[in-house]
Amino acid sequence: MCNLYSLTQGQDAIRRIFAPVLRDGGDLRDRTGNLPPQPGIFRDYAAPIIRNSPDGYDLIRARWGMPSPAFALKGKRTDPGVTNIRNTGSAHWRRWLGVQHRCLVPFTSFSELDARPGAPRNHPVWFALDHDRPLAFFAGLWTRWTSVRKLKEGEVTADLYGFLTCDPDATVAPVHPKAMPVILTRPDEWRRWLTAPTPLALTLQRPLDDGLLHIVAEGRRDDGA
Repeated sequence: MCNLYSLTQGQDAIRRIFAPVLRDGGDLRDRTGNLPPQPGIFRDYAAPIIRNSPDGYDLIRARWGMPSPAFALKGKRTDPGVTNIRNTGSAHWRRWLGVQHRCLVPFTSFSELDARPGAPRNHPVWFALDHDRPLAFFAGLWTRWTSVRKLKEGEVTADLYGFLTCDPDATVAPVHPKAMPVILTRPDEWRRWLTAPTPLALTLQRPLDDGLLHIVAEGRRDDGA
């Protein structure tokens, strides 16, 4: 599962790439403030997402990790959140599959730990659409939730997000054979994920076509290229 990704391009790049979606109407309101490069985004870090709003779309920051299912919290005092979502048929996730809870998560690369024979232990492998790390989006879900994320922080109400996973493509599978994030690369896919009825939106929960992803770095805990 992907528990580390990067976003090294800022608001201007996100606005430019998302502009074709706005031609159908609506604005993209930037509520992130100063958005520095984030070469390493880990669980519970705050990072930008695009979500629906009454006037179009909002670019906000949210914390990575959706609320955990009740069974996963037994005996625990905190809920650090679920970063990756696979089983959209689960009652826990179905409540957030409507358009009001769908979002796009911008990224430039993502990492999986290397499971290839002979690989060093805990060896990160970074994937991107090309070596210049162009922007794309994960298909995500978000919600506002009250919980204890960290004991020292206590109970907080925060906007949370996670993204869908699917079977891996031919590039990811040798490194991480279980799953990869659902990646959306075209304006029609972004529009469908944000606005389509749930059954149509969920047809996007599939791997990229083989050959679109590339290994761009290995062995480091961030990807600032």
